[in-house]
Amino acid sequence: MDLHERQQFDFLLQVAVERYVERVEQMGPQMVKLEDFTNAIFADFLLDNVDGASFVLRALSRQTMPAIPAGDVEDVLVGAAKAVFADLLRRKVAESLEQRSGV
Repeated sequence: MDLHERQQFDFLLQVAVERYVERVEQMGPQMVKLEDFTNAIFADFLLDNVDGASFVLRALSRQTMPAIPAGDVEDVLVGAAKAVFADLLRRKVAESLEQRSGV
């Protein structure tokens, strides 16, 4: 991944973490579903297509791939990208909330 793409991905992740943490603090963790939030982030950042999914998967190429249901190539790629991104987002949000609580 080129440095400019890495920078763009890091910005995307930072924005996603901040937005999710904000929502969790406002509404509570039971009210904010990670899957719905990830779908919204992918839609907002125009990543819910083959090119967007490839961008995310290149950035997260060293992450463990979850089991993905079979389907057409675009659906599988987008599903894989969302799953891997959501897993990373979950971990980053937990870190951020932990830091904010002073633990």
